Amino acid sequence: MRTATQLYIVPTPIGNLEDITLRALRILKEVDFILAEDTRTSGNLLKHYGIEKKLVPHHLFNEHKTIENIVDRLKDGATCALVSDAGTPAISDPGYLLVRSCIQAGLQVECLPGPTAFVPALVNSGIAADHFIFEGFLPHKKGRHTRLTSLASEERTMIFYESPHRLVKALKQFAEYFGEDRHACVSRELTKIYEENVRGSLAELIAWFERKNVKGEIVIVIAGKS
Repeated sequence: MRTATQLYIVPTPIGNLEDITLRALRILKEVDFILAEDTRTSGNLLKHYGIEKKLVPHHLFNEHKTIENIVDRLKDGATCALVSDAGTPAISDPGYLLVRSCIQAGLQVECLPGPTAFVPALVNSGIAADHFIFEGFLPHKKGRHTRLTSLASEERTMIFYESPHRLVKALKQFAEYFGEDRHACVSRELTKIYEENVRGSLAELIAWFERKNVKGEIVIVIAGKS
């Protein structure tokens, strides 16, 4: 017989609030408390769906200090849901440390299926999606050169996250290490009104975005080495 779940990992919409699942809404209503990366952002989501539940901050800057207390509460019989600002927790967001600690403590953890930005970006790109690697955010300084050098010979499709103000710089670095002719796609504001998917060579993407004032969350999909 399956034991009761203490920690639920609940994906939330990456833009369009209609993308949350019925099951996710039910879990958010039923748990004793919700761990949120940003209580204001998550509070807006809960308010939209008429859910009144206690929100507890759980983010990159406090997760090491709060995990022990959370695990103790779950051991005492409480249930909670972990959400991030958008998408699936632990994917370039806090969550891994808590999940690992709960598993080590013998608690039942369950991750609901749901939104994550890199999947629609990959499918939208038109680049091969049968084999790929997810790199998330590359290091800004230390280790960036080493990582890009190792990826230069990668034959699988590569997926990166990037901030809008660093987009052009990142594209230029990709062109330097992978070649200007490498096919790629930049997706931004996925599922939102101003969603944009721009496809072409890295040289073409650089020229396009150098003329733009870029806003929104960015996913970059790059073809592997032929």
